[in-house]
Amino acid sequence: MTKVTRPRTADERRRRLQQILDALDARYPNVTCALHHKDAWQLLVATILSAQCTDERVNMVTPGLFKKYPTMRDLAAADEREVAMDIRSTGFFNNKAKNIVGAARKLITEFKGEIPRDIGKLLTVPGAARKTANVVLGTAFGIPSGVVVDTHVARISARLDLTKETNPVKIEQDLIKILPQEKWIMFSHQVIHFGREICVARKPKCGECPIEPLCYAKDKVLL
Repeated sequence: MTKVTRPRTADERRRRLQQILDALDARYPNVTCALHHKDAWQLLVATILSAQCTDERVNMVTPGLFKKYPTMRDLAAADEREVAMDIRSTGFFNNKAKNIVGAARKLITEFKGEIPRDIGKLLTVPGAARKTANVVLGTAFGIPSGVVVDTHVARISARLDLTKETNPVKIEQDLIKILPQEKWIMFSHQVIHFGREICVARKPKCGECPIEPLCYAKDKVLL
């Protein structure tokens, strides 16, 4: 196991960050969002459902949901209580149903049924907080509006000493400051895959980790 010292200067920190980004690029060159979707609307719904729920579970629920409600207008006209039962297995189903139906109605009445490509406007849609808005804008439209901070990104950014914050909004602010804007979208996709495959929460697989030579986290698993 490599003994790593903390970088002391700004130049050393920049070099280390670039090495981390290069390692992620080499390991995950073509990754994208794990939520299955056919368009921006389906991605918005799937991302709302993914709160406090695994992507795998969401991907099990959305095919039936979109078969029953094929269009945005179908969900706008739906009964929230019935939608809640349709998505029950994703957890927090009453609030999610309210957001999904509310999002459909808002998009139809105020945005002519189109997903706005401006983060300020998208944040006015029910269920679209910063994480959701960043997912939709980044994955559906290739717009780097920010950095998606989910549990994997939050945990691994802390392990790699890229932030000392615990609040997702503040973590995002720290990452935006140090990451090149052209990396904002891909970085999150790569770190999420990395967090599922190698840098897992309870027992990280440090012996398999391409970033291990750059990591000085206190919870490294020594071999």
